[in-house]
Amino acid sequence: MAIVTLTTDFGQQGYYLAALKGSILKEGPDIQLIDISHFVKPYDIVQGAFILNNAYHHFPEGTIHLIAINNISAPLSLIAFQHKGHYFVGPDNGIFSLMFDHLPEEVYRLQGNKGIPFPLNGLFAEAVAHISGGKPLLEIGLHAGGTEKRIALQPVVNASQIRGSVIYVDHFENIVVNIKQEFFEKVRNKRRFKLFFKRHDPIEQLSRNYSDVQIGETLCLFNDAGYLVIAINMGKGASLLGLKLDDMVQVDFINKT
Repeated sequence: MAIVTLTTDFGQQGYYLAALKGSILKEGPDIQLIDISHFVKPYDIVQGAFILNNAYHHFPEGTIHLIAINNISAPLSLIAFQHKGHYFVGPDNGIFSLMFDHLPEEVYRLQGNKGIPFPLNGLFAEAVAHISGGKPLLEIGLHAGGTEKRIALQPVVNASQIRGSVIYVDHFENIVVNIKQEFFEKVRNKRRFKLFFKRHDPIEQLSRNYSDVQIGETLCLFNDAGYLVIAINMGKGASLLGLKLDDMVQVDFINKT
């Protein structure tokens, strides 16, 4: 039984998501559909890439991951490829370049019926049927050639400082920063640090769990995906701390004296 994940900016109030699922199941009634998220901010490929990139590797190899965010190109251009044991199908709008440093050479562009105004559902359904049916990926469409690329915002670093930015705010309003743990520890080099954001007092200690501080207190830790998180234990960190997407966060490292 094929596993197919869905990551979209469709929401769940209209018929768009149901129509997509119906189209897929019509081609393969035994397909197991798994929702990753349908509440990606409309057109926000950065958020969509972050969510899927931190979820897909928890699924078995061979899983087909469909992503439908910012599907506004005309004509619609979808690409399909296999990477790290998984299949990916989605728009050629740069979203995959935000997920992976390099795409494989074998990327294929799906060929839709140009006479259909909104061919997305049919293209996804056909792609799922093709891949789950064990057909070679090279038969799914023409070689894509060049694909759209986007550059993810990277932290700025010097010998005593890292300046990062907020890249995601989760359902609990925990604030995710684009600083990875391995990078942080390498620059830190066992030094003490102060984490500055907005006009708040700096955080000077890493926590292992949210409960390491009292309820209502501010903390920072690295989450299971390895990203730096600023949060309030049992509180809405983003609202209470006034942090939002793209806000700057600064880490100063203090040399031993």
